[in-house]
Amino acid sequence: MRGPHLVISLIAVLGLAACSQGGRDISMRALDKPNEGPDEFSILPSNRLQAPANYANLPTPTPGGRNLTDRDPRAEGIAALGGTPQPASATGVPATDAGLVSFARRNGGIANIRESLATEDEAFRRRQSRFTKIRLIKTDRYAEAYARETLDAYASWNRFRRAGLRTPAAPPANE
Repeated sequence: MRGPHLVISLIAVLGLAACSQGGRDISMRALDKPNEGPDEFSILPSNRLQAPANYANLPTPTPGGRNLTDRDPRAEGIAALGGTPQPASATGVPATDAGLVSFARRNGGIANIRESLATEDEAFRRRQSRFTKIRLIKTDRYAEAYARETLDAYASWNRFRRAGLRTPAAPPANE
């Protein structure tokens, strides 16, 4: 009589021990590589090769360092949005962008917004990651957890149109 109960309780204890972790995984992402094929995101197209104006002023090559033809996606994004791209080592706001920053902060702002949001998001992910390991198949729970924070683009578009604001054309909704 004690044998089946002992076996069942041993299996239950081992099952619970297998589920425990030292630090709980709160990432909610299932981004395992399906195979060992190429990673298309590790390849960045480089700029066109061109002859420098002065060969004596070329920087010395450093292994793992930057090339003159390497692209800087962050600087390209800043330039595309009308800002002035600065070197990656520059800190602070350039004087040419001070007007843009002051306009963005005209209604106030939180000085440590990044740290505050990181703390709040970690607490949110901890709450949402409860019981995530009890799944038959591995799923990506990120979109499910953040569904309430996702903007419904078509509802917002219709709300702005009803308010009489000019809105760009939108593609048909996938139904």
